[in-house]
This record gives sequence, structure tokens and C-alpha cells, in this order.
Amino acid sequence: MLARPPVPLNPSAFPPTMQQQSQTTSQAFSNQYRSPILPPNFQENQQYQTQPQNPNQPPVLPPNSSGSQPYSSQNSLMHPLSHPPSSINQEQFHSQSPQMIPNGTNQPGAQHPYINSGLQLSSTSLQPEYDASNQSRPPTTIANPQFQNAPPHLNATSSNMNGTPSFKPGQYHKVQPVYNRSSSPYPPNNQAPVPPVGHTSQFNYPNISGPSSMPSNLVTGANTYPGQPPLGGPNAYPGQPPLGGPNAYSGQPPSSAPNTYPGQPPIGGPKAYPGQPPLGGPNAYPGQPPPSGPNAYPGQPPPSGPNAYPGQPPASGPNPYSGQSPSSGPNAYPGQPLLSGPAQQPMTQTRIDPNIVPNVIQVLEQSQEKIQEPFITNAPGLLPPLAATNFTCQDQGSCNPRFMRSTTYAIPNTADIVKQSHIPLALSISPLAEVRSDELEPPLANFGETGPVRCHRCKAYMCSFMQFIDGGKRFICCYCEAATDVPNEYFNHLDHSGRRMDWYQRPELCIGSYEILATKQYCKDEKWPEPPAFIFMIDVSYNSVRSGLVEYICHILKNDLLDYLPKDRNAETSTVRVGFATFDKKIHFYNIKSTLGQPQMMVVSDIEDIFVPLLDGFLCLPQTSRGVINSLLDQIPQTFANTQETETILAPVIQSGIQALKGANCSGKIYIFSTTLPIAVAPGKLSNREDKKLLGTEKEKALFSPANDVYTKLGEECAQSGCAVDLFVFPNNYVDLATIGEVCRLSGGEIYKFNYFSIDNDGERLLDELKRNFQRTTVFDALMRIRTNTGIRPVDFLGHFYMTNSTEMIFGTMDADKTVAVELKHDDKLPTEGNSYVQVALLYTSISGQRRLRVLTLALTVTSSYASLYPLCDLDTIMNYTMKVAIRSILLSTPKSIRDSIITQTANMLACYRKHCAQSTAAGQLILPETLKLLPMYAAALLKSDLLTGTQTVTTDDRSWLIHRLMSMNIKGSSAYLYPRIYPLHTLEENQIPPPMVRCLYERFSDSGAYVIENGLVMYIWLGSQIDPTFVQNLFGFPTAANIQPERCRIIELDNPLSKNVRTLLNLIRNERNSHMKLFVIRQRDPMEPFFKNYLAEDKGFTGGASYVDFLYHLHREIRNILQ
Repeated sequence: MLARPPVPLNPSAFPPTMQQQSQTTSQAFSNQYRSPILPPNFQENQQYQTQPQNPNQPPVLPPNSSGSQPYSSQNSLMHPLSHPPSSINQEQFHSQSPQMIPNGTNQPGAQHPYINSGLQLSSTSLQPEYDASNQSRPPTTIANPQFQNAPPHLNATSSNMNGTPSFKPGQYHKVQPVYNRSSSPYPPNNQAPVPPVGHTSQFNYPNISGPSSMPSNLVTGANTYPGQPPLGGPNAYPGQPPLGGPNAYSGQPPSSAPNTYPGQPPIGGPKAYPGQPPLGGPNAYPGQPPPSGPNAYPGQPPPSGPNAYPGQPPASGPNPYSGQSPSSGPNAYPGQPLLSGPAQQPMTQTRIDPNIVPNVIQVLEQSQEKIQEPFITNAPGLLPPLAATNFTCQDQGSCNPRFMRSTTYAIPNTADIVKQSHIPLALSISPLAEVRSDELEPPLANFGETGPVRCHRCKAYMCSFMQFIDGGKRFICCYCEAATDVPNEYFNHLDHSGRRMDWYQRPELCIGSYEILATKQYCKDEKWPEPPAFIFMIDVSYNSVRSGLVEYICHILKNDLLDYLPKDRNAETSTVRVGFATFDKKIHFYNIKSTLGQPQMMVVSDIEDIFVPLLDGFLCLPQTSRGVINSLLDQIPQTFANTQETETILAPVIQSGIQALKGANCSGKIYIFSTTLPIAVAPGKLSNREDKKLLGTEKEKALFSPANDVYTKLGEECAQSGCAVDLFVFPNNYVDLATIGEVCRLSGGEIYKFNYFSIDNDGERLLDELKRNFQRTTVFDALMRIRTNTGIRPVDFLGHFYMTNSTEMIFGTMDADKTVAVELKHDDKLPTEGNSYVQVALLYTSISGQRRLRVLTLALTVTSSYASLYPLCDLDTIMNYTMKVAIRSILLSTPKSIRDSIITQTANMLACYRKHCAQSTAAGQLILPETLKLLPMYAAALLKSDLLTGTQTVTTDDRSWLIHRLMSMNIKGSSAYLYPRIYPLHTLEENQIPPPMVRCLYERFSDSGAYVIENGLVMYIWLGSQIDPTFVQNLFGFPTAANIQPERCRIIELDNPLSKNVRTLLNLIRNERNSHMKLFVIRQRDPMEPFFKNYLAEDKGFTGGASYVDFLYHLHREIRNILQ
């Protein structure tokens, strides 16, 4: 449909006070707009349609109704209605003032030049954009049509004599006051009518007993919603408050008669309107289809009220049917509350246009446009750019946000504010995160034999927020406020401003992230550590040999991987030693000493009391023993080529690796390549306990808990020994990752899963994952501690590590892709005139064997106001923390209670903002803070993700692997998991890689297009049914898409621009995620397409879960229930 041009709203629609405000602000912000109030069932580009519909056309089902429900199409004649969008002029702007203004835009200031300026949406009001320093934008407001009247269409055919548009009987049973509009019953000239009021179907979420407006006998509580004036007056409809009375409509002219509407003829009986169906009652015509023809609904929007049309959101306010018995006639709708009186007239569903709700793509694009200069960390409480944007950081006091982020950069001064707002007070810490090439790596500081300068009371390390006094002889700690003497070797004079003269020469004084060369006091037993070692332990059972895995691993180790061993930044060669072992029911160790002509194999069959038969010669440098190593890697596939052993062990294998590293007095990594469940009789023996019937039930937590504590104890031993296990599994069946993955979780290791491994499909991915594992920044034998200022302290820790006390996290290894979430808690009231400080100290052994400290500092402001709390919230960090809390709850709670808690927390966060920061807005508006306006989108995506849905479409091992990966995922990765990135391939140009992203909506896909979607864990290429065969030929080398197999298809290297551009884009995505994601190719309407659709976060999940728009409806009801 074509949309008519937007028409400005008549200024007379506002009260005088609002008109005065509008003029002032429109002058001050003439080129700015604010986020609109959008009705939940508003659709752009709509026009009335009065032609009768095809009676054989199937009905429009409610949002969560399945096609199998008893739904009669004969009784569901549709009458599509649509409206062009209303456009609002600049005179609706409201100036910022200390008092709450009627539209709820009293948004406090906060410096955030990167957050987008809101969406320019077609709706009933707009909000100004604030770009000034320390100012944030007003909230996004979404109006609820349940509080709006549907005015008549001026150009419609009139059915009464005086030319006024007709009102159908029952259409305006529930007239509600329309805020901020003129008293005339007609809209301003040329203005599109307000969209009709309908009703929404129920969600599969808790606390929903029906639509938002129901008969009083179907819901608890009053029939009205907060913020609505009562419909008073005599002679109202049965069960309704009266319509007349002095307080019926504030600012509206009184009705001409008790039962009439302004400017309308009085409502009569069944024959009041010629050609119209009668009102409900004994003389109605039950069971009749709605009238058709040009005069059925001349120019009128459909009648409002509950269940007026199937799948419509209900009108709110007093219920016109309360006190009457429900109907059960042919026109009752399945899954909906039963109606009273005669059968209603089903009409077409009118819904929100997804184009006018806040969406991730537009927010990211607008945020990226705002980034014109580097983000400088020179003041406390600066909100960093969104994690998914491309920005540069200049460290000038607080650390780079890539290392540490906070859920809010204005810490509440009391625990009560945290409790009321439901905003978690937490940190997301990635101490080894990769920085951009044009950003500063944490410099290395050497304090000599005296060691680092620290506070004598709290032991905090020197940072840029310490204050020097007494001419530089002492400093005041910003954490505990104790005064500490400066060591003589560290003394320097102060300048006229109180800064040390060497302020800019010492990194610890001027930047927020630096490293310290540790002394022997920071080493175990005060001995310098040895460089770490890598041990490769390969499964040589029957399944592993038959799949070609053993031969392929030996091949890539020999020809590729040993040349990729990690080294220090300035080192010429790697100092990492390597060792090799194989296993089935026994363990085979290999001596690769350089003085040997051939490798020697030693077999350990006593696996009850495992030991390493050799120490000298097991771990060697590849540079010195390369000939022996190559000979070994050639012999292993030949030695076990004819094996018939199908049973394997695992726990003794890990134990032997730990002992080998201990014997060499070094830290390191143990790489285990396993194919089957360890069922051989040995410590750590497991059995198949998979039960798909339990998935999604209250008992599913048993499947994700360890079957025994053997692997848990091994993980603890790994962490304390300074080593970790990276587990590569190649299963064809269940392998119980929930149990064996414990050793990776506690040691800081990683799990890589290759289902049904074949060299053709997965060989390249295995090689690339191993290369990335070797090359990413990794440290060993690490210990991390977090210090905060007096009044708050860390209380909860989420991630992959081991803890022996309540303050220190121990990591066997820590790498650049690992993130830890830490919750903070108030111990006392914080002074609002000061700041809050957080310091993270990571003690570790580098890849070259140096003992170092990495110190990260973050400064936050303190607030006592909700108005300054919300503008400084970081939604990316909030969702990362919320997701990890939900992951931990999987082992403790039920899926339903986890989803309930997420919905409750989301609704409470927004309800608190509404209560404290937007009191004056109309009750029908959904108010979203600017920094949290994507919160409903991310919450809806989390609720229906594979992580929480617990359906049988995802195996137990896949869920366990997903839990493991997400628990240590960084903020950028978690954002992509919740809202995958989609790029079009059919329009890909060499000079625009990556291309603009596409929203996660199936309707945005073209039948003749091709798209790639990735969420950091998996990647799909979707091909439309009308895709050009030339595209398929140039990209895949097949003549048509019919030759493509979803899991076996690869992007091959072809000499054409399309192939080069697509491969460049895929490599760019994989490098950004630092993962070689598995690629599937899906054709439109393939049997696997539902799995692909499940990643479209704004649509409904095929395993259940509401769409983004549906979730907005439900969330709005939850918020109003809380406020009520």
C-alpha cells in the first residue's frame, strides 16, 4: 500500500500549558526529534478498505494460536483496516524542567554522546534529542491504543442525514479519554485517523489470565487501569460505569444526552442505524457473519472492546460486558476469554508495525554515526559506546571499556535504590581482551626489587586516582582513604596542582590499565616459574581411527600447528614445550628427546593408580626435537590403524597430564581429543543418562548437573596446578558434557564440539580453531582479585574459575575470549559528593614464563536519584550479567521459574523508571529509558533462546556446550547471541564489506536474495526460492540451489568477484568472533529452515516464545500491574 504524506498535528490538540512548552522547546531544538509514543497495534501505511472480503479466506489467528485450533473461517469474515501514519510537527516538543511534564520526558542529564538519538517513528508524539554534554535523551514512549478513541474518518460515506460519520452500534461502548487532543470529535484537517482498538491474544508467559481488558469475573482486581478517569454518569451500559457526569472526560465537551456522543445521533435500538447489525441483547442476530459491502462500515474503524476481533489487543478500561455470562456460541474464539451477549463480529488483526518499535539495527547505526572522535576516559562515570559499535578508546584515567564495563556508571548510594530499580549492580571483566591496533596496550612498569607501590591497609595498587599529599611523601588511597608513605625510591615532587612531576612518565599515574613486572614474592615458593607446556592427548579408539580423526590430527600437528605455537610479543621463537600421548583403555606416553633416533612408546595399563613413566624426554621444545616429533606423528596412525578397541577412559588421561606438568614444575595446557563416552572400567567411568523427556521440565536440571565429582576434583586440581584442559569432542552419540565439562569449567579451559566429524566438512574448522586457540593471548597460573572503595564489595562471581575463598578467583589459564561477571553489594551508604572506584588485579605467568600483574581501574559516580541512574545504564552489560545468572539458575531451578524471573526483573526495571522518572505521562504509554529501550528486545530473545527453551530439538550435550560457552562469553558475543547479525549477500559490493545489517525478521528476506546470519556460535547462509542460478554457480560451483546439501556445502575458492567478496565477509565475521563457526546453507522452505528461523529474534520461535511485538504487549501489562 502507498502511504499518504505525513500531516502535522493541529496545535490546538494540546492544552494551553503544553502549547506553551512546545513553542519554547521547538525553538531550542529545532532540528531534533524525540522517540515517539507508539500504539501497540499501530501499523503504518494503512488505509480503509470497505470492500467485502472473500468468505473463503482463512482467518487471522491470534499471535499464539496454532492452526490446529477449532477456528471457523465461515464465522471469521475479515475486514482489513489500515491507516496512514500520523506525523507530528516540532511544536510538540517539551522543554526539560525539574517538574515532570505531561509526556514523561523529564529525563535527567548524563553525558553519553554515543547512544542514539531515538527512532523517528510515525506515532502520536516525538521526543527531543539531546546532544549536549552530560545530557541524555528522553525516554522512548510507546502509547497504548487502549487509552485512545478511534475518531471517525472524514472522507467516509455518511449514513445519516446531517453528514456526520456514522457510528456503529457497540463501536464506542468503551470510549476512553484521548489525551492531548482537541475536544472535537473529528481529527484535525487531513490528519489520519487514530488506529482502531482491538485485543491481543494470550502469551505463553506467566501471570497472564487473559488480555489486558477482561470481564471482572475473569481477572482479579478492578476493571480499570491506573491513570484512567472513570466513565461516570447515569444510564451507562449494563455492568459499566456511567458515561455522563461532570468528570466523564476532562477537557471534552459534555455529551448531548446520557447515551450519546458529541456530535452524534443518539443510540437507539437495533434499528437505530440502517444497514448496521444491532446491539447485543436478546434481539440481536447471533451467529451472523459481519456485514459486508461498501456500507457495512462506512469509513469507520472497527468497534473496540474485548474480543471485538480475534488476535487484536483489547481496549482497556471498564469492561462493557462485565456482569454477564460468557457466550459459547459459534463465534467464540479459541484461546480467548468468552464473551457475553451475542456472537461478536470477527475482524482482521491490526498490529504494531515492526518498523516503528525500537530495533537493534537502527540503534547501532545511529550510535555509530554519533562516534566522531575517540572515547576518552578522563572523568568518572562516562558511559562508553555500545559494545557492538566500532570505536577507539583513549585511556586517560579509567581503563578501556573492552577490559571492564559496569551495568551502570552511576552507583546508587544506597542498597534500597538498587532493590527498587532492579538494575543489577555488576561488572563484566575481560582482563586480557584484545584492543584495536590504534589503541594503547597496557604498558609494562618495573618497580625494581621493591615491588609495586600499594596501600598499606587495603593493598590496592597505585592508580591514577590516588592523591599525593605532604609534598609527595604520602598518598591517600581512593579505596580505603588511608594515608600511606611513599617509598624513597618512588618519591617525586609535586607541581602547583598537586600532581607529581613525573605524572605523564609513569603509566600507573595517568592511565587505567597497566602491567607490573612481579618480584619473587609473587611466585610460588618464591621461585621463578618455567615457561608453560602443551600436552596433546589423542583418542586412538576404533571410532577415532575409522573417522580419519587420528590421521588428520597428526597431519595438522606436523605440518601446521607446531609452527603456530604462541610466543611473547617481542620474542623471535616460542618457548613452549610440547608432549604427546595417546589413549583408549590404556595410556601411551612417548619419549621425544632430541638425542633419540626414533620416538619411544611407554604404555601404562594400571589406570587405577595412574603415574607418568617418564619425565625426561616427555616435554621438549619442537625446535630441538622436530625430527623425532615428525617421525612420531607419522607412526601413530599406522600403529593404531587396525585397532578394534571401542571403549575409552578419560579421567586417568587428565590425571596423567596434570602429573606430567607438575613433574616438570611448569604450568600449561592439556589438549584432549575424544570421540566417545568414557565407559571403560576406570575412575571417571560414565554411563548414558540422556533422557529427552526431561528437557523443558522441572527435572531437566539433573541432566545438566555432573553425574559424579571425579571431573570436578580434577578441575580443581588443574586450577591449583596452573594448568587447564581444552576438550575437543567428536561425538556421534551422547558423551555427557555436563560431567566431563566440569574439568574445563573449573580450570578455565574450553570445549570444542564437532558432531559427526568428517574431514571434508569439519577438517578446516578444526585446524582454524586450533590455530586461534594457540594464537590468542593466553596466560597461566592466574589469580584475580577485585577491590572496591568502602561501602561496596564484590559478593558473587560468574565464569570459569575456581575459588578457595570469597575474594580470589583462580584460573589454570585465562585468555582474551574469557569474561568474568561480578556482582557488587552495598555494605554502607555511599556519599553522593564522592566517586566510587573499582580495581581489578590479575597475577599470572606469561607465555614466556614471566610473572606479571595486570591492574585495571574504573571510576564511577555516585547518585541518590533514579533520574541520574537510568541515563548511565549499560544495557549490553546488564544483559550479559542477566544471561549468566540465568545459566547458573539452570542447575538450581526450573525453566519456567527462570523465565518468570527474567520477565519480572525486566518489568520492574521499566516500572521503576515510569514511577520515578515519568510520573506525568498517560497511563497508556509504555515508557522506555533511552539507554534501556532495547531491553524488551533482548529479554524476549533470551526467553526463547536455545539456552532456556529446553526443547527436544536441542540435545542435552548441545545445551551443556551452549551453557559452557555462554558462561564465559564477553559482552560483544552475548549481544550477538541474543540478536544475531544478518548481512545480505546478493547485493554485496567490494567497497562495502560488511554491508548494512538486516533486522531479524523473516519478512525482510527477499525470495530472490541470499543472506548470512551469525550469532557467534553458528552461521547460516539462506537462499531464497527465486535465487538467480548464476549466483549459486559463482558462489558454490553448482548449477542450481537444488544441488546444495545443508551441512556438506562449503564456500569454495572461485575466481569471481562474488566468491571473493563473500569469503572476505565470512572471514571478517569469524575474526571478529575469534571462532570458525560451523556454516550451514539453507534453502527457502527446506526442512531445516525452521531451525534457521529460530535465530530470527524478532519473530516467534518455532519451539515457542513470543515475537518482539507480542512481548511488548505482555511487558506493558506487567508494568501496569506493578504500578497498579
